[in-house]
Amino acid sequence: MKIKALYILILLNILCSASGQTGFVCPKDCLKHDTGKKHPEKKERLEAITSNLKEKGLLSQLVVIEASPASGKWIGAVHSGKYINEAEESCREGQKYLHSKDTVISEDSYMAACVAAGGVLCAIDAVMKRKVKNAFCAVRPPGHHASKNKAMGFCIFNNAAIGARYVQEKYKLAKVLIVDFDVHHGNGTQDIFKNDPDVLYFSIHRSPFYPGTGNADEKGCGNIVNVPLPKGSGDAEYVKVFEETFRSRAFEFKPDFIFISAGFDAHKDDPLGGMNLTAECYGKMTAIINDTAKQSCEGRIVSVLEGGYGPGLANAVEAHITELMK
Repeated sequence: MKIKALYILILLNILCSASGQTGFVCPKDCLKHDTGKKHPEKKERLEAITSNLKEKGLLSQLVVIEASPASGKWIGAVHSGKYINEAEESCREGQKYLHSKDTVISEDSYMAACVAAGGVLCAIDAVMKRKVKNAFCAVRPPGHHASKNKAMGFCIFNNAAIGARYVQEKYKLAKVLIVDFDVHHGNGTQDIFKNDPDVLYFSIHRSPFYPGTGNADEKGCGNIVNVPLPKGSGDAEYVKVFEETFRSRAFEFKPDFIFISAGFDAHKDDPLGGMNLTAECYGKMTAIINDTAKQSCEGRIVSVLEGGYGPGLANAVEAHITELMK
């Protein structure tokens, strides 16, 4: 009996230890989405993230979560069947683009998109089963520009949106907050949820800028909060928004689960963004989100990679994950 009790104690300690760690999803299948060497959204983004985490000794402290493809049921909770079929057929037939020339595809892109969405669902399962306290998903293609029926802006399936519906339907957590700090407005996410009061979408982004949406007066059914900032905005402006606007709206909403559409293209070294954030700012924003999650939803966060295309990506993700680990 003493041996059995000792075994149970050891097992509980292992489980408790794991539940206090941050999960990490980075499926190899996401590397197979081939956009070509000149396209900014390429596999080297994920390789830079993982290499830096390994070099800094952080990768060994994370719980690696294996990803499996999302089923048609869950992708279909956000996207139309017609669009899903079109995406699959376009990739299978070897077409170069899906709906727009910035959304480059290859034969393996549909599979990669399913795995990217599925990786988010596996991360959610790990959080809900208390195997980890939160998780970061280094997946591609990204998702926040993808709407119900359309691919655009490098995005095929809306990974965070699919995750939100999964949390609501599988785990019966009604209120979901999606916070998006990509330099571009997540028009797809806003369009999907603009009439759903149980999903709060909070976006801070450069404006005017691609895709031309995200004005402050776009409020949906009162569940959309857009904070557009001018070109060249930096750490002080972003942190002020998170300290004042984000914190108050999040506490008022009281989410059951938080998703982060984690775009790192507002970094000062990003070739596309035109903003001036440092890696430290990403840490500060994450700390505020993490604190909000601990107070409102038992710390439940799944962060999903969106943009970030320059040499600052790896360090910004490092700062982001370091705060998630606290």
